[in-house]
Amino acid sequence: MSAPKPRLIATDLDGTIVRSDGTISDRTVAALARVERAGAMLVMVTGRPPRWMTEIAAAVDHHGVAICANGAVVYDLHTESVLRARMIEPDVIAEAVERLRAVDAELRFAVEYPTGFVFEARYNLGRWDAEALGGRPVDGETLVSRSGTKLLAFHPSADPDALAEKAEKAVGELVTVTHSSGRGLLEMSAQGVTKASALAELCAEHRITAADVVAFGDMPNDLPMLTWAGTSYGVANAHPLVLAAVTGTTSRNDDDGVAQVLERLFP
Repeated sequence: MSAPKPRLIATDLDGTIVRSDGTISDRTVAALARVERAGAMLVMVTGRPPRWMTEIAAAVDHHGVAICANGAVVYDLHTESVLRARMIEPDVIAEAVERLRAVDAELRFAVEYPTGFVFEARYNLGRWDAEALGGRPVDGETLVSRSGTKLLAFHPSADPDALAEKAEKAVGELVTVTHSSGRGLLEMSAQGVTKASALAELCAEHRITAADVVAFGDMPNDLPMLTWAGTSYGVANAHPLVLAAVTGTTSRNDDDGVAQVLERLFP
C-alpha cells in the first residue's frame, strides 16, 4: 500500500526552485503543476516582497497563495493582491534601529511595506540600486515613522551568521531576526512572525496538519518552516544549518532538486 500523498507543498523560491540565473526551469514548472492537479495545495513561501512575485505568479499560471516577506504577508497569486499583513509597529522599528546602530555603526537600514520600501542614503551601495528596486530614500526620522512588514539592516562586509547572532542578542525580544542572502543583510519581522507561523495559520484554515505538509528550503529564514513541516527537504546547495535540520535532502536548485522530489510524490 502506497503512502498517502501530502496535502500541501510549501517551497521557498530563491536558491530552492529559482536557479542561480534567476529562472525557474520548465521541469520545475511542470512538477509544480502536478501538485495542484493531484488536489494538493501549493504554497510559495519566500522572503521576497509581494512586488517581486509577478514573474513567479506568471510561471505558476497565477494559481495559489504565496507567503511573502518571511511570513509577514499572505498574497493571492490569482489577483496579485495582499490578503493580510503582520506589521512591525513604528516604536519597535525605532528601538530596534537604535539598538543595532549601537551594536555596529556600519549597519544601514531600510523598511519594507506591503507595497514599496524606504531606505536611508547609506543603504544604497554597491551593486544594489535600492531606487531601481522600488525604494525611496528618506531621512532617519521618516524611516521609523510607519509600520512595516520587514526591517532590513545591511552591513557591507560582515559575515551573515555572525551578524545575525549579534543582532539576535540585541533585538531578539523585539523582532524576529533572520537572513537569507548569503551577504550581510539581516531581515527582521514582527516578533513571532516567521514562514512557519504564516504557514501554520494558513494550514489551520484548511484543516491541514503539519504531518500533511512537505516543505523545501535552503537558507536560515526557512528553518522555522522546515522544522514545523512533517517532512522537509534541503537542496544540496543549502546552508549547513538547513542541511542539519531537514528530514531529507535533494539535488541543487540548478539541478531541479525540488522537481525530482515532486515527481516521486506525484507520479
